[in-house]
Amino acid sequence: QVQLVESGGGLVQAGDSLRLSCAASGPAYYSMYAMGWFRQAPGKDREIVAAINWSGSSTYYSDPVKGRFTISSDHAKKTADLQMSSLKPEDTAVYYCALRHQTTSNTYFTRKEDYDYWGQGTQVTVSS
Repeated sequence: QVQLVESGGGLVQAGDSLRLSCAASGPAYYSMYAMGWFRQAPGKDREIVAAINWSGSSTYYSDPVKGRFTISSDHAKKTADLQMSSLKPEDTAVYYCALRHQTTSNTYFTRKEDYDYWGQGTQVTVSS
């Protein structure tokens, strides 16, 4: 089975930066797939943050993070990163890495229902 492990979360102050990393393992990683990052605050639904297609040629960012976050995928290193800059208290949440396997086209996905595998999440806390 596919396993995803997030790392890089922590406690920072507003305006700081963090880089989250998602390490993937398992056979699905070597097939055509797309990656995404989601986040979930207490009492809130899990929401899309960023997504990237197989080739890395197309990306998506939700409005609250657009211009501040950058998603990237490195197939050789088997990682997918989320670089977060100019962090705000509203960014506080558990961040989850997700993988959609066996895609039939080179596209990204923005719905949580579209993803097949999830990591356990990493906490990001931004103080004001």
